[in-house]
Amino acid sequence: MSSFSTGVSRRNFMRILGAASAAATSYPALAAIQQGAAAAPVQGPGRKAFGADMGDMRHLNADTVIISSNENPLGPAQSALGAIATTAPLGGRYHMEETMQTVQVLYDQFNLKKGYIALTPGSGGPLDLALMSNIGPDKPLVYADPSYEQGPRAADTMKAPKFPVPLTATYAHDVRAMLKAHPSPGAYYIVNPNNPTGTMTPREDILWLLQNKPAGSVVIVDEAYFHFSDHESVLDQVAADKDIIVLRTFSKIYGMAGLRAGYAAGRPDLLAKFNTVAAPARSLASISITSSAAARASLLDKDLVSLRRKINSDVRAETLEFLTKKGYKIVPGSQANMFMVDVKRPGRAFQMQMMKENVAIGRTWAAMPNYVRVTVGTKDEMAKFETAFVKCMDQAPGTVNGAELHLPEHYVPSELHRA
Repeated sequence: MSSFSTGVSRRNFMRILGAASAAATSYPALAAIQQGAAAAPVQGPGRKAFGADMGDMRHLNADTVIISSNENPLGPAQSALGAIATTAPLGGRYHMEETMQTVQVLYDQFNLKKGYIALTPGSGGPLDLALMSNIGPDKPLVYADPSYEQGPRAADTMKAPKFPVPLTATYAHDVRAMLKAHPSPGAYYIVNPNNPTGTMTPREDILWLLQNKPAGSVVIVDEAYFHFSDHESVLDQVAADKDIIVLRTFSKIYGMAGLRAGYAAGRPDLLAKFNTVAAPARSLASISITSSAAARASLLDKDLVSLRRKINSDVRAETLEFLTKKGYKIVPGSQANMFMVDVKRPGRAFQMQMMKENVAIGRTWAAMPNYVRVTVGTKDEMAKFETAFVKCMDQAPGTVNGAELHLPEHYVPSELHRA
């Protein structure tokens, strides 16, 4: 069994967040937006443009519980930390063979031929490239609502028509409605498990969409949170040469959010299309040798995923049981490190109330304005969340002890702001 450590925690980094020089290279859609390549994305209330105050963000209290960014509080595994310590002294040279070794492990584990994997610093950059290389003014994007915002933001950057489709009654992607949304979209974007609901779209539904979609359309599946679930992946469809691109990251179950490692899997011709995205949106940094080594060590750590999946599942189940017994309404079926709960008031206001209790919870979505997303933290963190949640729910919306509440804007960490 693997041993674990909180290791290189991102918590302190998020409290003093001051370095964003790599943001444009790791998050191409934002690079395009910052340089005026396309219309700016819609921003939530009180949110500044990305990078507007980098280097001068508000400090959070040292005891703030951060369960807003879908990070893993366990941090990197000991196997990954050992690989970093061994590899770091080699940092004076590029050592491209380090990246090649990690890519080979991915080929071997997923039975993929050479040329079917692109190893990158996180999955945000390749997700942008997967989207933007397949959509445009005459190639719409079809996606679920609510779901992860990077899809529609990439569509805004590329001036592609957007066709959001509501989730099903079980909070899965409605693939049949997505197929009907447009006769010939450039891409269908599926997040599985979905962010923010944590819910799964059955593999057979994605396979149905692959089989029935129009020729020329690509299915883009974001599996950032897949390792937390007990469902089957669709990564094998890449090996079967289907019109599919699958994105994965080491930021979630592997606990490497601040180290930045991820990959895109797809046919070589689909990955080659990434180069058709015009600069600056095409800009994508190479992965560091330390991150590559940590990623490879994590992939080869045979107990890592199963143990961390159980840790997350147990804490999530305990938290949801608490909320349910208290009579609060949750979105059922989460198989990720997050869940949504109905706060019966505008979610943004409730988020600020929780910040007053030193608990940073996630954002809300326009399709579910009275729900907030909560990341699953450690057992101790979730106990603090439960206490703060009940206290805030017992207050009338917009008040504290009967007095009208005027909450200041607080900086709340979010995976949207990752570099």
